[in-house]
Amino acid sequence: MAEVALDHIGKTYPNGYTAVHDLTLDVVDGEFLVLVGPSGCGKSTALRMVAGLEDITEGELRIDGVRMNEVMARDRDIAMVFQSYALYPHMTVADNIAFGLKLRKVPKDEIRKQVDRAAKMLGLEDLLDRRPKELSGGQRQRVAMGRAIVRNPKAFLMDEPLSNLDAKLRVQMRSEIAKLQQDMGVTTIYVTHDQVEAMTMGHRVAVMRKGLLQQVDAPQTLYDHPMNLFVAGFIGSPPMNMVEGRIEVSDGTVWAIVGEERLHVDPANVATEHAKELAADAGADELVGMLEQEGTPFVARFGPRTRVGAGDRIELYVDTARTHFFDLDTGLSITS
Repeated sequence: MAEVALDHIGKTYPNGYTAVHDLTLDVVDGEFLVLVGPSGCGKSTALRMVAGLEDITEGELRIDGVRMNEVMARDRDIAMVFQSYALYPHMTVADNIAFGLKLRKVPKDEIRKQVDRAAKMLGLEDLLDRRPKELSGGQRQRVAMGRAIVRNPKAFLMDEPLSNLDAKLRVQMRSEIAKLQQDMGVTTIYVTHDQVEAMTMGHRVAVMRKGLLQQVDAPQTLYDHPMNLFVAGFIGSPPMNMVEGRIEVSDGTVWAIVGEERLHVDPANVATEHAKELAADAGADELVGMLEQEGTPFVARFGPRTRVGAGDRIELYVDTARTHFFDLDTGLSITS
């Protein structure tokens, strides 16, 4: 087990494109950290820099306090699980799992013991003599994980390992990976674009966008206290409803104005001092610049026995205690 520290890490390619900007993350010993974000946000690049598969342009990577920037991938004592499984088709399950140990010239008896241990943990005992083409997608992913487990690495790195599986199997494998990590206690960095996967698996979740870290927190904290508009819109299923309006602050009373609706908001739910500063900059006793757009769609969740059909007119009530407020210019939260 190990601590993994990314200290102002950056990656710029020869063509000038910067994939990761000034990324600072401390992954504590035994933690399951998930990197999540849309395609192209830099999460896989960051993981590959930790693995040693990408050079680090700037900053410092440390594993257990030791600088790793110049250390070859094979010498970092970490194991990586890929989306594509990366199994050798001509080898049996047992040989695939044992491959790394054979390269390290581990004694045959010890190899067999480690392979049997991993196979038992992953439910592969009856499949050790089969080849990858005879396995399902979930079984192949278990073999890939078995190959990582037998190395007893300081850390696991997983790059979208469930993306090739169907929806039902993904749900099953999520719980299996989370339980396996918990049982082994190995520091794990897991990359996914699926925010539901991130929220159900990670001890902490780091949200990235366009190469920049947006927020890193426990899943419930991310959901309850998003730091900016991007996190608010990305985390949650269904996602948070966004509506443009304005805030009025008068004698300690806070109002949210949305179209013709005027909603009283608990002052404890909005940083009124910040709102007043923004209003003063605008030359009025209100936060202006967010105007309600006609036809803004809303998403609501109903009970399974609620009969609501397309075209039905319904009344919606806003729980103002659960509203969030953001500065439209900066995108940052002004919710207390």
